[in-house]
Amino acid sequence: MSDGKKHLFDDPRNVRRVIRGLLVLCAILLGLDLVLHRHVDHPWEAMVGFYAVYGFVGCVVLVLLAKVLRRVVMRGEDFYHPTAYPPDNSEEEGHDA
Repeated sequence: MSDGKKHLFDDPRNVRRVIRGLLVLCAILLGLDLVLHRHVDHPWEAMVGFYAVYGFVGCVVLVLLAKVLRRVVMRGEDFYHPTAYPPDNSEEEGHDA
């Protein structure tokens, strides 16, 4: 399916630029966290970088729960078309479905 076009993130330099930009943005936000005064409701919210840690832990927990949930709701490959039933030949016989 390669159409020969060169896309933005095909060049590794562009990927490095985006990653470096995100790292610079994180550093700026962490620096602002040291300078700006926040009105907190709980003492642990006053911790430097609290929201970064909170967001990271939340994402990790979400991924781990999704892995467990996948095992609970996952069905077999033939769930919708089990092999125990004969195939539907209504189209071959000329019947409308």
